[in-house]
Amino acid sequence: MASNVTNKTDPRSLNSRVFIGNLNTLVVKKSDVEAIFAKYGKIVGCSVHKGFAFVQYVNERNARAAVAGEDGRMIAGQVLDINLAAEPKVNRGKAGVKRSAAEMYGGTTMTGTSINQFRPG
Repeated sequence: MASNVTNKTDPRSLNSRVFIGNLNTLVVKKSDVEAIFAKYGKIVGCSVHKGFAFVQYVNERNARAAVAGEDGRMIAGQVLDINLAAEPKVNRGKAGVKRSAAEMYGGTTMTGTSINQFRPG
């Protein structure tokens, strides 16, 4: 079994650390995570937290292979969100595009009428 430590402070190991998001940790345990990710290379550390986990490999090549092979996989009823810890994904939102509140509620409505026309002056 791998160590519980995944070294987030060592710059040399940063690219060999994999973030596993949207993990159903009520069902999936550390041993399960290790079993799933061991096929990509030697795991030197694995830490499981509420809803997510980190796996530390010996090198970046193993980590990148794990991201490519497991991102989007469904485990315990949830689709995993996996990436290198050093390269977080940009928030995609549900439709794949993240919009600010100003974009959603500011400016004009769908008919082109300014929202400000409806505000008491």
